[in-house]
Amino acid sequence: MRILSRKNQARDKHAPDPAEETPAAEPAAAPVSAAPQAEPERPEPAPEAAQPAPPADAPATESAGDAAVATPPAEPAPAAPVEEELAQVEEDAAAEETEIRLKAADLLAPDRRDFLAPAPEAEPTPVDLAEVISFANQKGGVAKTTSTLNLAVALSELGNRVLCIDLDPQGNLTMSQGIDPDKVEKSMYDVLVDDLPISEVIAHREIDIAVASIDLAGAEIAMSTKIGRERSLERALREVHSDYDYICIDTPPSLGLLTINALTASSKVIVPVQCEYLSMRGLVQLQNTLKMIQENLNPNVRIEGILPTMFDSRTLHAREAVSILEENFGDLVFKSRIRKAVKFAEAPVRGASVLKYDPDSRAASYYRNLAKEVLSDGSS
Repeated sequence: MRILSRKNQARDKHAPDPAEETPAAEPAAAPVSAAPQAEPERPEPAPEAAQPAPPADAPATESAGDAAVATPPAEPAPAAPVEEELAQVEEDAAAEETEIRLKAADLLAPDRRDFLAPAPEAEPTPVDLAEVISFANQKGGVAKTTSTLNLAVALSELGNRVLCIDLDPQGNLTMSQGIDPDKVEKSMYDVLVDDLPISEVIAHREIDIAVASIDLAGAEIAMSTKIGRERSLERALREVHSDYDYICIDTPPSLGLLTINALTASSKVIVPVQCEYLSMRGLVQLQNTLKMIQENLNPNVRIEGILPTMFDSRTLHAREAVSILEENFGDLVFKSRIRKAVKFAEAPVRGASVLKYDPDSRAASYYRNLAKEVLSDGSS
């Protein structure tokens, strides 16, 4: 009996205690009851993936097993293999080799140098410009107006397009073409002072003439505050430069602003000189003025020639005056001589040049000879 009791004690000693199993099972049930409290924080599964909830009285192990079978873990989106990306890069590089590659400068935005670089200029169309000839001498009564008009008409007879410009406030050139300077509405005054287009003051007679008026006497004062006043006539002539072959300018008997405008706009100067001593003295002053203009305003202007006028071969004084001119100026003196003739005084009364008033006279032949000399490059 003792042996049986000892065996029962040993079996009872190794058998699990029921009181100890119950507390061990309670912790396993705690996660099952706590799981529903944490689920509202997780995103709800799609309706088609939803599975029926396990019964509340099911064991914890069975609930976990059923959930694992019912809701398999979502698979991540398949990523492009690295080999495929490398192959695509190689294909792009091969395609770029067949295309024109851009320089680094082409890929950059415009910089400051792009705006500073001058735009390419189109080649200007060649235009035939008129030869501008001024008739100048600060001494009056030397036949400047007569020479301007008659030489212009003689050039026109030879097939040239000629424009005369009257810059003398006395308006003698305008009157010589039958136009009253006191009745003109617009004149060279408006062109020089108010920048009126010169085409609006051109009258068409034997030749085209830009008329003058007494208002020109106040032009120098009106232009005194004007910027670039010495180039007013030069700017005005740009409008008609290509319409004529020759532009002849009659200047006043002074070396003021009107004469400076004429010399600045001219390429050549013809100096009418009466065959008298006093007339020849003014030639030196004109040379000084012309030199000043060459240095500051118009380096291309030059004396085309010195024209002896009112020549009377019967007087010793006239012959001596011509000899003095030729000794001092040599080839600059024209071979043509404008001799005294009553026709020069009669023609303006008829509002015409001497070539129209008496085309067969000796007076007309003087200026025809001069025109040929000018066309053959003057006294050179």
